[in-house]
Amino acid sequence: MEAKPILKYPTATAFCLTSGFWMMVATFYGLLGATELMAPDLTANMGGIVFGRVRPTHVNLVLFGFVTPGLLGAAFYYIPRLLGTGLYSERLGVFTAVGWNAALVALVATLAMGMTQGREYAELVWSIDVVVVVAFLLIFFNFIMTVKQREEPILYVSVWYVLAGCILTACTYILGNVIWRPDSGALVGIPDAILLWFYGHNIFGLLLTPLSAGVAYYVIPRATRNPLYSHTLSLLGFWSLIVVYTHIGTHHLLQVPVPTWLKVVAIVDSVAMVIPVMAFLINIWYTAKGKLGEIHADIGAKFVFTGTIMYFFVSIQGSFMALPDVQRVTHFNNWVVAHAHIGVLGFAGMIALGGLYYTIPKLTGRPLFSRFLADFQYWMVLIGMVGFTIVLTIAGLIQGNAWLNGETVYRVLPEIHVYYVVRAGLGLMIFGSAVLGFYNIVRSVWVGSGAPS
Repeated sequence: MEAKPILKYPTATAFCLTSGFWMMVATFYGLLGATELMAPDLTANMGGIVFGRVRPTHVNLVLFGFVTPGLLGAAFYYIPRLLGTGLYSERLGVFTAVGWNAALVALVATLAMGMTQGREYAELVWSIDVVVVVAFLLIFFNFIMTVKQREEPILYVSVWYVLAGCILTACTYILGNVIWRPDSGALVGIPDAILLWFYGHNIFGLLLTPLSAGVAYYVIPRATRNPLYSHTLSLLGFWSLIVVYTHIGTHHLLQVPVPTWLKVVAIVDSVAMVIPVMAFLINIWYTAKGKLGEIHADIGAKFVFTGTIMYFFVSIQGSFMALPDVQRVTHFNNWVVAHAHIGVLGFAGMIALGGLYYTIPKLTGRPLFSRFLADFQYWMVLIGMVGFTIVLTIAGLIQGNAWLNGETVYRVLPEIHVYYVVRAGLGLMIFGSAVLGFYNIVRSVWVGSGAPS
């Protein structure tokens, strides 16, 4: 075996390693939180790891530590290739990756110390907010300058999605975190709730979704050696996502005194999400039609294709949940937690892992250190994610029906305890998969095992 430094794609490599490492830390926090729900006294009086600090750490690390860097790692590889030129500045890319990791360390430290703005999904303190926004702007600048110096005149849809994901997230993040108010990071009353859920939903729909679509649109045609089924459908999916998704976050506020017209817009467009979702899925699935053998043979494509199936389930479920009669039972309980796990881990997380495993052999010029470990991780993540969905959906239905019937919270808790035990067991499986994945990625980058590819 020979250790070879990765010099050709340092930015892509840095973001791939970032994703692998922080997936391990993020899933550990998830396991810790699940264990605390099962046994609340386990970490009593240990201020840094009480549930109220563990949960936002887990959520933010999954979002900014694992999934986003994984998708960006793939993008920093395929954007220059699609444009027929080198990345505008690898030095700027590596600098951004270092700054990104510094923000993640600060994220863990500040939340552990109880420094939070106390708004769901927007907990980070102002100074970290600024670093996050600057990072997205630097990434967008690097990509747009690469576009400017391109040799390829046509912008493939993956490029559209990545550019939109970076610049829209920078704007959404500024608004959602009320960054012009450093002292509180918030407005007052209902306007703050509307702005918060504008951000809370868009951070998934305008960051993870476009970056995931970009990876899928690159990996599936390459792995199957089929041309994209329809470029027209790809643009229909892109523009309808931008138009429809932007303002549906208010469907989280149907049961609070938000203006009715805003609720109606959110519900109608939540249902209309079927347009961009099916445009994307029909395009990807018809591109892969008749080539499932090639998908199975390529572990990166296997992760990505599975992620597209999960996108179908989570999107249909999301539109269904936006209906007021359905939401009365499914909101404010574990049903939503199940929904979030299908979306972030099943859809975007699977595609991020697929992007990593498709890209790393291209970065190193060698096969993965272990295809077996990657396959093993695939099944651990898939079984764990499906398990989360089942047990949390059941627990959510028990909670929703109990509360509709006027039962008190503490009487419901014993009924769902067994589901929390199963959930913690599945969390251990996901954490184990992350450890194996990080080991496989590090060995693939710095050691390798097979003949040059």
